[in-house]
Amino acid sequence: MSMEGDGLQIHQQGAVRTLTLARAARKNALTPALGWALVAAVDAAAQADAVRVLVITGGEPGGAFCSGADLARPEAGEDPNPQSPQDQHLDDIDWIGQFLLAIRVRCDKPVIAAVNGVAVGAGVALALCADLRIAAESAMLHPGYIRAGTSPDGGLSWTLTTLLGHEAALRFLWDPRMVPAPEAQARGLVGSVVPDGDFSAVVAQEAERLAALAPIGVRQTKRLVVRASLGADLEGQLRDELAYVRRGLSSEDGKEAVRAIFEKRTPTFHGR
Repeated sequence: MSMEGDGLQIHQQGAVRTLTLARAARKNALTPALGWALVAAVDAAAQADAVRVLVITGGEPGGAFCSGADLARPEAGEDPNPQSPQDQHLDDIDWIGQFLLAIRVRCDKPVIAAVNGVAVGAGVALALCADLRIAAESAMLHPGYIRAGTSPDGGLSWTLTTLLGHEAALRFLWDPRMVPAPEAQARGLVGSVVPDGDFSAVVAQEAERLAALAPIGVRQTKRLVVRASLGADLEGQLRDELAYVRRGLSSEDGKEAVRAIFEKRTPTFHGR
């Protein structure tokens, strides 16, 4: 087991590489350091001949898969994707948009999101970037963005619409509830739901099954399926997502929404 960046564990078992978010104290909330470490780890796996399948998880059932961007950071209310002057990653799409590009476009190997627990906001976006989603029975999904007074990022506006269609995507994004895993499966958000006690074994079994398939055929198939579903300007969509989410969080309503989350009260919105 090795550690990369801020809270990312990397483990290789046979041809399966597992990336585990490891910020349990913050429910695996994403920071720029963790986000970029995850992108780098996906890109590295895509280039490694020893890797045939990639699994992204938050650990064992009972913990969180990913609670989204870490809103507890002082700058989070102003910019959900801040970069320090020393940050060498200058791509304007930033780490949250790079999830989709790395997992779907640059990695032509199967990627499984093993949703072991609660997934909120960017955590949902991360899960939907994967090719397959396996959820523990106790897991719950919530888009989170509208609660924070803003709109989705992480490619969620594209992945969700591609997966569910227009109305179903909006129904989920505007749903204020935590969606239990069985309902998430019924709505098409995850492919399978398994009992918590069987979760790790089922994920490992599915990853090993995929790893045993003909690598060239698997990778060519993913390339073709991704190409068929890509929009005319995916990078433009990701840039618009970032612009909108920043605009939402920096608005009066956005700042009120974030304050209300931490103060555990109902926000009062004024449309500005």
